[in-house]
Amino acid sequence: MDNSIIVRVATSSDVHYAETITHEMAESAKARGTGIAKRSPDYVAAKMCEGKAVIAHTADGTWVGFCYIEAWEHEKYVANSGLIVSPPFRKSGVARAIKKKIFELSRQKYPHAKIFGLTTGLAVMKINSELGYEPVTYSELTNDEEFWKGCQSCVNYEILMSKQRKNCLCTAMLYDPATARVQVPVVQTVVTPKGKIKRRRRRMFKGNLKLFERWIRFKQFVLLRSRKNGGNADAAKRSAKGILTYFIFW
Repeated sequence: MDNSIIVRVATSSDVHYAETITHEMAESAKARGTGIAKRSPDYVAAKMCEGKAVIAHTADGTWVGFCYIEAWEHEKYVANSGLIVSPPFRKSGVARAIKKKIFELSRQKYPHAKIFGLTTGLAVMKINSELGYEPVTYSELTNDEEFWKGCQSCVNYEILMSKQRKNCLCTAMLYDPATARVQVPVVQTVVTPKGKIKRRRRRMFKGNLKLFERWIRFKQFVLLRSRKNGGNADAAKRSAKGILTYFIFW
């Protein structure tokens, strides 16, 4: 990430960015063909004033990125929501820096809460994995109706409801402080048949990204086909989907 970009906890002095942030959230959702919970500038500004958001900007004050915290079920669950990066700064590493900062802030404010997210983005999934998140079923997420109402603005909401909120195109990931282990890069020492010692750095991401990407496309095919056919997916494909999920995650 560019050292000239500052990533920090947002304050009341940042509320002037709120309108720009919500506008970019909406434009980004349109470009991806998906939806996110619509938030007003006032809502985003409130998160800043509460100290429940992270903002990124350049030294001269140009807005770069943003993310905020939401708590559900009396602070039993926490979601890091609304991650957005200004187009000129994407693929610069700033999203990872924001995700790490908002995760640290969530752990500080809600040390006993389970932190979760729903996403279709491979990059976000990889970052989450590095932070200690695990892929889970939707049943392990919050049951708070207010959270699920946020999905109503997504173009795939019909799929979510047809599956009784048990599945959709997004992948659910969860960090449980009661069971999570600190994930650090592991250097594995290997002795070859010729007696040479080699050290290999193991990847923290459990699945192969290319394979995982194929799985996402397969999932999209099955669920979108199911919607097209009135919600009745082929039993064989449902079974194959379950097998593939097990293979990738476990």
